[in-house]
Amino acid sequence: MEGILSAQQIDQFITQGFIRIDHAFSGQIAAEVRDILWSDLGLDRYDPATWTKPVIRLGMYAQEPFVTSANTPVLHAAFDQLVGPSKWLPCRSMGTFPVRFPVEEEPGDTGWHVDASFPGDDPANFWEWRVNVNSKGRGLLMLFLYSDVGERDAPTRIRIGSHADIARALLPAGEAGLSFMEIAGKLDAMPEREIAMATGKAGTVYLCHPFIVHAAQTHRGAEPKFMAQPPLLLREDLSLDGISPVERAIRVAFG
Repeated sequence: MEGILSAQQIDQFITQGFIRIDHAFSGQIAAEVRDILWSDLGLDRYDPATWTKPVIRLGMYAQEPFVTSANTPVLHAAFDQLVGPSKWLPCRSMGTFPVRFPVEEEPGDTGWHVDASFPGDDPANFWEWRVNVNSKGRGLLMLFLYSDVGERDAPTRIRIGSHADIARALLPAGEAGLSFMEIAGKLDAMPEREIAMATGKAGTVYLCHPFIVHAAQTHRGAEPKFMAQPPLLLREDLSLDGISPVERAIRVAFG
């Protein structure tokens, strides 16, 4: 498939740090995914009285609907445009699903952060996983909506343009980069940014720069939210001299 992203969308990705693709996969596939997740949740999908926790995390999923949703022609064409042909690896599974429910209790996981990409000295210590200026290991952060997500349905919050702030913070750290917690400690000192909400119908995908600052939020709606947040893994390392929009966005951050 030829490129499906317009020049305007590419420019938005470079300057704002994300784009939204509607109908990236079908509503039928989204429904099949929800059926599998509801079965594993062990809750009554039709009885909100059984929804007692604000968030339940489910593990890795590699069944056909999950893999199909991440490998549509539209998404593959967008990956080629944003990261570069042959530079990324097809998604063969979806990672943890934080299923969010509309309950009074706060979820306790709504802090601003950047997803880490490679392990530190102790791979088992998630807080020490790292990010470097070349985005080692990660080409994109992706938000896959498997249910309709409105303003009250705990949409992911995105700091528009924050990928540039992170790039500038990472540059002095070189190849070693910074840990998840070191980056978190720098966020309060970074410029204030306008906030976008990752809303959309089931089948919507947000393709985000790997440095984008984002956060969960409390669910104030009526129906549970089903979303996955997998990385687009890299076949080849990115380069600060590269021509892809992901690479160009990092260079633009340095002026």
